[in-house]
Amino acid sequence: MAQSFQRTARIGARITPAVLAEIKHAAGLQSRSVSDFVVAAAQDAARKAIAEAHLIRLSLEDQERFAVLLLDPPSPAPALERAQAAHGRLIQAEP
Repeated sequence: MAQSFQRTARIGARITPAVLAEIKHAAGLQSRSVSDFVVAAAQDAARKAIAEAHLIRLSLEDQERFAVLLLDPPSPAPALERAQAAHGRLIQAEP
């Protein structure tokens, strides 16, 4: 039976001895290797950064305005109405 091998990549960082000691201590508290601890911490930070980038935060005033506009949207601008009509003509023209 053939074994499957997962390719890995290597990253490196230069840190002070004090930071290394702190990381070693934290890794030991979790019974993890330094590499495993650093990879898990980096992955957690990456996931948090990605989630934060996709999150929209609004003030209370902006939340209320957004809700009002959703419930009672303004009339479309004339340019939007013309674009919608042109779109409709294009769609009907297709076979």
